[in-house]
Amino acid sequence: MKSRSSLQLTSGLLAAVLSLSATRAAEGYVPVKGLAPMPPEIAALPVEQAVLTPPPLVPPAITRRSPARVVVDLEVREVVGRIADGTQYTFWTYGGTVPGSFIRIREGDVVEFHLNNHPSSKLPHNIDLHAVTGPGGGAASSFTAPGHSSQFTFKALNPGLYVYHCATAPVPMHISNGMYGLILVEPAEGLPPVDKEFYVMQGDFYTVGAYGEGGLQTFDMAKSIDERPTYVLLNGAVGALVGDKALAAEAGQDVRIYFGVGGPNLMSSFHVIGEIFDRVYPEAGLKFVQEHVQTTLVPAGGATMVDFKVDVPGTYVLVDHSLSRAFNKGALGMLKVSGAEDRVVYSGKEVDSVYLGSQSAAGSLSSKREDELKKQIAAQIKANPTIAGLTKEMQMEKGKQVYMQNCFACHMPTGEGMAGVFPPLAKSDYLMADRERAIRIVLKGLNGKITVNGVDYNSAMPPQQDVLTEEQIADVLTYATNNWGNAADAYTVDEVRRVKSDTL
Repeated sequence: MKSRSSLQLTSGLLAAVLSLSATRAAEGYVPVKGLAPMPPEIAALPVEQAVLTPPPLVPPAITRRSPARVVVDLEVREVVGRIADGTQYTFWTYGGTVPGSFIRIREGDVVEFHLNNHPSSKLPHNIDLHAVTGPGGGAASSFTAPGHSSQFTFKALNPGLYVYHCATAPVPMHISNGMYGLILVEPAEGLPPVDKEFYVMQGDFYTVGAYGEGGLQTFDMAKSIDERPTYVLLNGAVGALVGDKALAAEAGQDVRIYFGVGGPNLMSSFHVIGEIFDRVYPEAGLKFVQEHVQTTLVPAGGATMVDFKVDVPGTYVLVDHSLSRAFNKGALGMLKVSGAEDRVVYSGKEVDSVYLGSQSAAGSLSSKREDELKKQIAAQIKANPTIAGLTKEMQMEKGKQVYMQNCFACHMPTGEGMAGVFPPLAKSDYLMADRERAIRIVLKGLNGKITVNGVDYNSAMPPQQDVLTEEQIADVLTYATNNWGNAADAYTVDEVRRVKSDTL
């Protein structure tokens, strides 16, 4: 008869096995079935190794007019890379890039797909290809642990441009970390030829830090669930398609952009400023082609193909026309077109005349008089101690209200702090030593060890720049530096703005 401890152990092992099975099932794991049997006509097809390209490059067009057996080797890598200047992020990638490698096959091809998860990876991954007809789009057959390789086979039944992405739980996190790309299934008759083809994808990223905040950033699940992206990016980074990384073409060339949205949450209003799409393949289907389109809507997990001729040279800007995403979150790229001008198609600036408006004589005199009055008021306040004193006193009272709403719980109403936990503001050598540092701490927060009045503290203060206005920051610092044995000049909104601009 088994002892109670051995029964408990057996029960625990059974629970662990059931838990593991449930986890694997949820993540798409299925038992290995062995190689699929190939009918003679399939086994006789020529075998090709798929050419995979990083963005914004596209593999060459397929010239053969019959199916083949195509081998695709795609590697998963978890890599630290640039998401913005001075800001790093741990991307999870297909092929080492965001978006992942572009895959190009032909309608009717039989694809032998290998997903290889690099040994340095910390997590298992899989792949859901929207071009695949089968459970999970391949996800159920490609759940792959670090250092392992999975293989499955599918037939490309439907032509079009399709998104692929990771479908391992939690799926939005894997996609948000960069695990998406495009696979093109060319129609049997091929696509209309163009001079240049480019590969661009949009994705939304959710970091703990604010947009542009430096250092190595981590994924913020709460922002992802609330669909509040820190970044909305073309090809995985701010500036990935600008400057010397911009797309390039010659005037007179026909251009095709394969454009997709990885998501996981946002759709895109794709637009090229200064161009009109001659042909749009809505939702990347090939049956209906729309002509002369200004902006095309692409859903999360969807794609489109746009063709247009670049008639005149210049820089054309690619954007999500939800423009705050372009100009404040990074969804912006460039197509630089060189070549001869055609001033009939586009003349450039023909006249540079003066538009008066507020710059007319009356408007200019009024602006000058306003500046003079502001200077006079400032001079009177500075010269009159009574007015200056009342201004500072009023600012301290406003600052006290801010302090009692936001600061007193940690620093106490008397400014004495909490011994061994939160440093004092009363008679604080640290607070009074550096005005700009004090502003920066309120704006950006502070973590780690500091010494105040000879005592070490190691705690955290959260950033307040999204909680307090610039005026409130000036007021609360004026209050804190003029109470509890402290004395200093009043802080000004201009000081706060200057420090804030220096930290952006």
